[in-house]
Amino acid sequence: MSKILLINPTIVTSDREAVGTVLISDGIITEIIYKESGDYELQVKKISETLQDGEIYDLSGKHLIAGGIDAHVHFREPGLTHKADMETESKAAAAGGVTTVIDMPNTNPPTTTAKALKDKIESAAGRTTGRISFHIGATNSNVDEICRLVKDGDRETGLTPDDIAGVKVFMGSSTGNMLVDDDSTLGRLFSIKGKPVLVHCEDEATIKANMETARERYGESIPFAEHENIRSRKACIISSIKALELAIRYNTRLILCHISTKEEIEMIRAAKSNNPDIIAETSCNYLWFSNEDYARLGSHLKCNPSVKTPDDRAALRHALASGLIDTIGSDHAPHLLSEKENVYSKAPSGLPTIQHSLPVLLTIAVEEDIPLTRIASVFSEKASEIYGLNRGKIRKGYEADLVIFDLEKEFTVKNEDVLSKCGWSPYEGERLKGVIEKVMIGGEFIQM
Repeated sequence: MSKILLINPTIVTSDREAVGTVLISDGIITEIIYKESGDYELQVKKISETLQDGEIYDLSGKHLIAGGIDAHVHFREPGLTHKADMETESKAAAAGGVTTVIDMPNTNPPTTTAKALKDKIESAAGRTTGRISFHIGATNSNVDEICRLVKDGDRETGLTPDDIAGVKVFMGSSTGNMLVDDDSTLGRLFSIKGKPVLVHCEDEATIKANMETARERYGESIPFAEHENIRSRKACIISSIKALELAIRYNTRLILCHISTKEEIEMIRAAKSNNPDIIAETSCNYLWFSNEDYARLGSHLKCNPSVKTPDDRAALRHALASGLIDTIGSDHAPHLLSEKENVYSKAPSGLPTIQHSLPVLLTIAVEEDIPLTRIASVFSEKASEIYGLNRGKIRKGYEADLVIFDLEKEFTVKNEDVLSKCGWSPYEGERLKGVIEKVMIGGEFIQM
């Protein structure tokens, strides 16, 4: 039996931040001792003496947190592998402390059938750093298949319901030809039990009207600062209202993805009182950037939904601190710079961010005096509960997917250090806190 002893890190969980020691046996956390216990040194000594061939790491001055679970990534495979693939993006994720990812379905072809999902699972086998699973995507025409797969699996492909992490619904607007705008279809999707329903909320009619207005005013020279007005807060609010109403009506386990406005926060606060299974997700992009950054970053900040105002950012940070935000999904969406650096109408939306999501969160926590316990919750623990995973928590019996970081150290983001195939980051030049020093997956340290 292989054993590893991690001595004296500051252990960060959703319940506490305290110095302790963690014993790992064959990839499983088997013992956690906190210094606040009266006989701490004696207990650690006794365990150390029984290790024999085990490894001991003194992590005094370091922090230990569960490996991140990012349930909102776009690894671009199949069909878009010139931008990214499962190998490169999972390496970037692991370097950023994310040890489990769940990939979105808007690929080419989209993951909207049992066969497409099976192909994706088989393609990923043995190729990723860390762990990967997949959402299936809804359309106006595949609701029968999705309901069957979620309930019974698929005999022909051998898929089981466990092979489906969640059901992604582009409600109102989609960049991947997966728009679901039929009310009866939406009703059936929101009636799904046993799997979370993840919803991208932007109203298509509003966006089209805003785009037409922008074209009339600017022609093909639309400033990127107009992105906030084209993919407007109104578009988000209209669609989110509908999603929340449906979630209350059908008692849906709803994940409202990448929240970007202060209005949506208040809507979710009210909706949770009627359906506590409503889950609020945002990304670091909306916690870090504001519309003031369009002038500096241009197309490099174009994502859907759009980044909004400093007031929206402040409201999101407050929601993070208060516990209203449940999870952080990076919405990691790589594009090559040659694709991004185009006129507004041709520059694709999406930002490659997964490698820096934890340091961004840690930096915000320090700036806003947010307890690290909240970071542990949104980075891994809540997602562990949502998806029923035996990892994502520093708890006895859980798989040892762990991250060691030094909160006292800082670094500057440089494109040359980006591991994503696209080779750039919107955070380039930003000074971030929390240098990730070691990442463990299944009780083994990975090569950083």
